[in-house]
Amino acid sequence: VQRFISEDRLPHLLLYGPPGTGKTSTILACARQLYREREFGSMVLELNASDDRGIDIVRGPILSFASTRTIFKKGFKLVILDEADAMTQDAQNALRRVIEKFTENTRFCLICNYLSKIIPALQSRCTRFRFGPLTPELMVPRLQHVIQEEGVDVTEDGMKALVTLSSGDMRRAVNILQSTSMAFGKVTEENVYTCTGHPLKSDIANILDWMLNQDFSTAYRKIMELKTLKGLALQDILTEIHLFVHRGGERVQLQMILERPNFSLPLTECFLLSTVDFPPSIRIQLLIKLADIEYRLAAGTSEKIQLSSLIAAFQVTRDLVVAEA
Repeated sequence: VQRFISEDRLPHLLLYGPPGTGKTSTILACARQLYREREFGSMVLELNASDDRGIDIVRGPILSFASTRTIFKKGFKLVILDEADAMTQDAQNALRRVIEKFTENTRFCLICNYLSKIIPALQSRCTRFRFGPLTPELMVPRLQHVIQEEGVDVTEDGMKALVTLSSGDMRRAVNILQSTSMAFGKVTEENVYTCTGHPLKSDIANILDWMLNQDFSTAYRKIMELKTLKGLALQDILTEIHLFVHRGGERVQLQMILERPNFSLPLTECFLLSTVDFPPSIRIQLLIKLADIEYRLAAGTSEKIQLSSLIAAFQVTRDLVVAEA
């Protein structure tokens, strides 16, 4: 993009990727570089998701902006359409003619989260750039800069929790940092998880331990108590448990499990390996069960019944492993 700007040959752009990865910031930085402060208003038209961008707007304001030239100013104008995937099919179809017709004096930049929602005709008229989720190496220095400037007290495990929970979304990371700092004063791992309402790793390890080592009613009672105490949603618990099960692959833990007649799984081992390892055929069955439960939760079923189903799935799996052993 920098090269395009320096050579003054900016094509139409299509920036896409998950939220909080710097798409809007990138094009606004480009616009600031291209135009001086006083000509910014007359050379840049920015339409956001909050603005109406139906077919009338494309045929009206966008068309009139793109079709006029600014006196005494050579170069092109810039139209930024943020959240372009929310535009209707008709508006997108109207836009393709406008883009084609006024390429000489206007450049269009479309920004969206889902590329599939932009019609192929628009995609082919633009140079595409994908913004992937940010890596921890990119996020940590920027977060440290914010922490330093704002004077926030953050521990090392708190920083890790911020990066983990934001999953590559810089905006979300800063929001979590701010809300945790305002709520607790100190940003530690536990505070971050509490503030976002996300289950702690130790809670998930406990839940797994209960489901695999306790009888059904005890496991159900303990998990319900923990859910009520910490206000956890079954959806979040399920997502975390899925990671534990899905990551499996350590043969070590399987031997530990099989050597014990009572299938005991100490928490320390859970932490060390952060996986629960089952034979592949059994893990496949368990993952199918987890997927069914997630689907039923999304359809709005009772959390209590689905929790019973989750515990039952694990207990059946445990019995299968013991039978195989």
